[in-house]
Amino acid sequence: QVQVAESGGGSVQAGGSTKLSCIVSGYRYRMNCMGWFRQVPGKEREAVATIDGDGSTGYVDSVKGRFTISKDNAKSILYLQMTRLEIEDSGMYYCAAAGPSGYCYGVFSYGMDYWGKGTLVNISS
Repeated sequence: QVQVAESGGGSVQAGGSTKLSCIVSGYRYRMNCMGWFRQVPGKEREAVATIDGDGSTGYVDSVKGRFTISKDNAKSILYLQMTRLEIEDSGMYYCAAAGPSGYCYGVFSYGMDYWGKGTLVNISS
């Protein structure tokens, strides 16, 4: 059984930095795509950053140059380094992994079958 668990987040002041981590366990296939998604109340969940099996990354325009997605393949850990944080970056951040037929291209993803419960990031002024 695949399990996805996020950690990190919390309350951070605008302009600061924080780093999210995500551990994926029980995955038996090549990880074609992993990503971070964000949801705020009243809005649809949006993709923030993705990374494919070859290490190619994609970012939503609002975080380009400020966020960096990376992964440790040996430990099956996904990271999101968040810098120069803005109040609009606040939200629940979810980690997701694609199933065997899933993929990502740029920040677009398909077949993200496995999701964590999310970790809350609150940016204050």
